Amino acid sequence: MIRSAFIALSLAATVTLQAADLKIGVIDMSKVFQEFHKTKSAAEKYKGNYEKAAQEMQERQTVYKNLATEAQKLQKIAQDPIITPEQRNKHAAELGEKVKEIRSMEMEMQEFAERRQTQLKQEDMQIRKGLYEEILVVVRDKSKADGFDIVFDKTGVSLSTIPIILHVKEGSATDMTDQLIVELNKNAPPPGAEPAKAAAGEAKK
Repeated sequence: MIRSAFIALSLAATVTLQAADLKIGVIDMSKVFQEFHKTKSAAEKYKGNYEKAAQEMQERQTVYKNLATEAQKLQKIAQDPIITPEQRNKHAAELGEKVKEIRSMEMEMQEFAERRQTQLKQEDMQIRKGLYEEILVVVRDKSKADGFDIVFDKTGVSLSTIPIILHVKEGSATDMTDQLIVELNKNAPPPGAEPAKAAAGEAKK
């Protein structure tokens, strides 16, 4: 019994010493993602695509409003008591065709909005996935180069939305956030460089 207790205490002491020798790092992945220069570029591109979709929708709404205005005019003419029955029938037929065109336009607008919303959502997910994968490569490389045994994301949450790391003793873990941001942005193009390249490419075309 005494021997078993001694072994248990020895094992606990060994685990404690091993844990004390671990080099632990923490990262604010939310901040890293936001400060990554490619995230900002991707956000600008996404904003441009969103505004383009909004403009396309606005154009459809303008066409729809014009059709509605034309239908109202035809309805007013068809109800005019002065015109002949033949003219009334003619305008009523034109009104019927215009109403069909309006209904078709409504369906097209709804389908367009749903399609573009799905496309933008998928695009956003793919962009985020690609950026996080690129960040993780740098995290792993830097962690290995600096000799870290374990690196945690201090902004990570569990399935129950409770933070995974509830407490970190001050000085027991190294915050790698700022170092990682510097590493990720060391090859960032200078402000204005990308637009200049784009302009040059358009000039060649």
